[in-house]
Amino acid sequence: MNELSAQILRDETDAGTAGEQAYERLRTDIVFGRLQPGQRLKLERLRLDYGVGISTLREILNRLVPEGLVVAEGQRGFQVAPCSVADLKEIAALRLLLECHAMEQSFQAGDMEWEGRVVAAHHKLARMEAQLLAGDRSNAEPWKRYDWEFHQALVSACGSRALLALHSGVYDRYLRYQMVFVIFRGEIAADEHRALLDAALKRQAARAQEILSAHIWGCVDFALSRGLSS
Repeated sequence: MNELSAQILRDETDAGTAGEQAYERLRTDIVFGRLQPGQRLKLERLRLDYGVGISTLREILNRLVPEGLVVAEGQRGFQVAPCSVADLKEIAALRLLLECHAMEQSFQAGDMEWEGRVVAAHHKLARMEAQLLAGDRSNAEPWKRYDWEFHQALVSACGSRALLALHSGVYDRYLRYQMVFVIFRGEIAADEHRALLDAALKRQAARAQEILSAHIWGCVDFALSRGLSS
């Protein structure tokens, strides 16, 4: 390979890395509510904010469309996917379906290493929930990251990468509603997480599925009480 070919390869690699970083940043900003539901995504503004070219941004936004996080408006461009009651209920039902199945498989196959991951993840989540219960709401993003880590740990031994990938994508769409509507149900949610931990360590899959159903639909009801409509 001559020097010119090597430089072209390096440039393409750098561009790909920058594009992937921009994709992760933009996706995170949507999931965590920094880009609001229904907000128009103007390419020139995004170019300045995320440091990549217009063509790369179009590719990124088109990747986010099938993920349910962005809506393409034909010739009018793109917008952050709006929130709706029907969408939240559909996502909640899908999350419950995937997570219940994955927990059952994970509880059967999980070893001591898996138990350690579950306990460690719950410890971090419980510490953050204690802060929230004490009135400190300044760490909403770390709280939800620890929430995700705990639920992910519960299903992590299911043995299916495809199932974990599907669950992760659906969870992120569900998480967006939690961030937009600041869903923390106080001691109820903390108790449900403790109960999930106990069920996991006792390998009580049916009990965990019951708890998870109440946990998810309780969040849906809370979102409706916070003003989600249509």
